[in-house]
Amino acid sequence: MTVFIDRMIPQIGLDLLNEAGITYEQHVDRRELSTQELIDRCSKHNALLTAGWGPLNSEFIAACKHLKIISLHSVGYDRVDIKAATKWGIPVGNTPDVLSEATADTAFLLMLAVSRKALYLHKKIIKGEWGFSQPIDDLGFSLQGKTLGIFGLGNIGCELAKKAKAAFNMPIIYHNRSHNKEAERNLGAKRVSFDDLVSQSDVLVAFSSLTPETKNKFNRDVFRKMKPSAIFINPSRGGVHNEPDLIEALQQGIIWGAGLDVTNPEPMQADNPLLNMPNVAVFPHIGSNTVEARNGMASIAAKNVIAAFQGRPLLHIVNPEVYEQH
Repeated sequence: MTVFIDRMIPQIGLDLLNEAGITYEQHVDRRELSTQELIDRCSKHNALLTAGWGPLNSEFIAACKHLKIISLHSVGYDRVDIKAATKWGIPVGNTPDVLSEATADTAFLLMLAVSRKALYLHKKIIKGEWGFSQPIDDLGFSLQGKTLGIFGLGNIGCELAKKAKAAFNMPIIYHNRSHNKEAERNLGAKRVSFDDLVSQSDVLVAFSSLTPETKNKFNRDVFRKMKPSAIFINPSRGGVHNEPDLIEALQQGIIWGAGLDVTNPEPMQADNPLLNMPNVAVFPHIGSNTVEARNGMASIAAKNVIAAFQGRPLLHIVNPEVYEQH
């Protein structure tokens, strides 16, 4: 049994495969493989462990229906045609939970960077523009006591809520399909309608997966319902917000600022106007960029491969219905 790995992953994942006697080929070039290249590579192997960005669409899956598993080095799985994978009996594994703290830290950092115009002011130093200033210049605002609204209060959202509550005593409101009883009990979080979330939040954070229901969820109409003093933060998936609408909302002062760890498309072009706005901070999708989180992701991704090869259920599976077919 052999595995193709389309990125260089932390050594802990490779060690686990070695210990299990599993051979692997690892793509080490700093470029994304095309769909056809990935098909060609996978044709020689029994599994794919993927940390890439490219879509694993129905074309890919039909051509690689021999795979015993597609093991994602990520939590999100919107790049995979899950229906096609299930049709061909391929379990798809992912890596939840291990990056909750790292991603919440990134959202917290975005909140602070935007509210204090940190990246914009840093660029002024680089340009040699740190000089005379008036006491009214380049003011940000305090997060103390401001209302934090969370769209999708799961594990990551709860980690952020804990930090915001402890550091800035921020009241927490959220919108989920169902109640998060633990957050309500421990953090005083209040479940509200989506419209109330949008209109009442001083900082609105999107922590949702990308689905047909959430694609472009945060668009012109939603931004117009937000406070003109509000900050929009997206550390989830770029497709959750409509980027042209967000640019318009910021340019017209409909909302005060925005912080993005994800963009649409990725990577963002260097001439995107968001990069030069005073009240905007953009990170290059660094939500899980800690040693601890990436080691955890590599470990789970490798263990999912090992489980599939040994005929055991995956540690974390996206399409458990695949087991019901056999």
